[in-house]
Amino acid sequence: MKPYWILLPFLVATAAAAEMVPNWVATITTAPNGAYVMGNPKAKVRLVEYVSYSCSHCAEFVAESKIPLKRDYVARGLVSVEFRNAVRDQFDFAAALLARCDGPAKFHGHTEALLAAQPQWLGKAQAFLDANGARIAKMNPVEGLKLTVRGVGMDKIMTARGMTPARINACLASKSAQTAVLGMTKEAFEVRQIGGTPAFIVNGTQLTNAGHWPVVEGSIKAALSVAR
Repeated sequence: MKPYWILLPFLVATAAAAEMVPNWVATITTAPNGAYVMGNPKAKVRLVEYVSYSCSHCAEFVAESKIPLKRDYVARGLVSVEFRNAVRDQFDFAAALLARCDGPAKFHGHTEALLAAQPQWLGKAQAFLDANGARIAKMNPVEGLKLTVRGVGMDKIMTARGMTPARINACLASKSAQTAVLGMTKEAFEVRQIGGTPAFIVNGTQLTNAGHWPVVEGSIKAALSVAR
């Protein structure tokens, strides 16, 4: 075995090379519309996802796609992913604001946690509305969001991720976050006229019948082959 001092230059060079490789999964930028974009800003393929937090198909898509999408495409710098909101109801709106609460770095983790727990909090939604719908209709909208979050247990999901109750309330009241989320929603339904969620755009082309990862991955592969 060679002495350590002989191997030192090689080890230093290897470590330096590793530091030069960007961690694209952890590279999050903010688009002009306020959406958060994961990955290489100069990626050959830009995937846009329109997602509703109260959409079960959206939760299924994120669950099945998050590992291969990050591992095989984002981490390699080939694909960037822009997550856009398409809000359908007050539960969706509240979740969207909570996901954005800690900014770009924690957005995707918060999103995955909220969608993974969707069966629990969404399962309480109808009973909550039956008991509180009339009351919420008369409340200040922000107070209504706060009651909604507590009523279905979203607050517990976020406190488990390090948020304080005060932080949660502040995020629900954030005008800038509300504007960004509602702006993306208007673009989704009024400009793009998406038929539902999840919906996808790959390099500017809106996909059809693409509710599952294999279909979206096929479009990504096709776009990569064209971009070479």
